[in-house]
Amino acid sequence: MEYTVRLVTIDDYDAMYELWNSTEQSRRALNPVDDSRDGIGRYLKRNPNTCFAAVKDDQMIGVILTGHDGRRAIIHHMCVHPDYRRMGIAGHLVALAEEALKKEGIQKIFGLVFKDNEAANAFWERQGYSLRTNLNYRNKSLNEAIPTGK
Repeated sequence: MEYTVRLVTIDDYDAMYELWNSTEQSRRALNPVDDSRDGIGRYLKRNPNTCFAAVKDDQMIGVILTGHDGRRAIIHHMCVHPDYRRMGIAGHLVALAEEALKKEGIQKIFGLVFKDNEAANAFWERQGYSLRTNLNYRNKSLNEAIPTGK
């Protein structure tokens, strides 16, 4: 299957949001502040070279948002439309993001995956991402509109 891959810009927001809402697993990872147009705009401003979209016939069929703090990178969102899964798109997006991060001097990446998302956990394992069992992930919301998660 042919598709193109390019850097994500804020002009892609509506297509990204639609893609994220194409699957329950992605939809439940969204929050109304960080994943708003303004929130994604701030993210892309800080990470203009590490976020990629896969596009086929003017439709976004995959996206990865990856950024870093100068020391470590995190994959914040990665989604492929359900109709285009198991075609190598996700692996391609991950490889592009990893290469972009290497160019920026980043040596380590982490990502967050819901424990009950067996398909995603298996995918990340195949990509070489190990499961850390010696850490607890903790967060604190500074905005009451952002759920803390349980």
